[in-house]
Amino acid sequence: MADRSLRGMRLGAQSLQSEEGVVYSPRTRYTYLCTECGQETETVFSAEAEAPDTWECRHCGHEARLLVGDTPVEVDHSDVKAPRSHWDMLLERRTRDELEELLEERLQYLRARRGTGERKHSA
Repeated sequence: MADRSLRGMRLGAQSLQSEEGVVYSPRTRYTYLCTECGQETETVFSAEAEAPDTWECRHCGHEARLLVGDTPVEVDHSDVKAPRSHWDMLLERRTRDELEELLEERLQYLRARRGTGERKHSA
């Protein structure tokens, strides 16, 4: 045993799988034109997949539009909702007068805790 060396595969260095008999699915190349920098971005999708109308520009990160022929597709953003802020949601539950009253109560409580007494809030 001492005169023979044990040989084996290096773990993780080589794959035991071959590409023999593998059939790749058909692919389609799409081009997107950036609305900001004017650069074109090419992506490859499966021929069965529907390409999205917009893609992130790999040069500047803005929205790029799918080119059909030489013209970019028109994208309808009318269904996109504007994000609501915390203030918007608060105004759905309370009126401004109620909020002013709650603020004044809270300020009086905090002032009393600090021992500074009541000060008039100037508006």
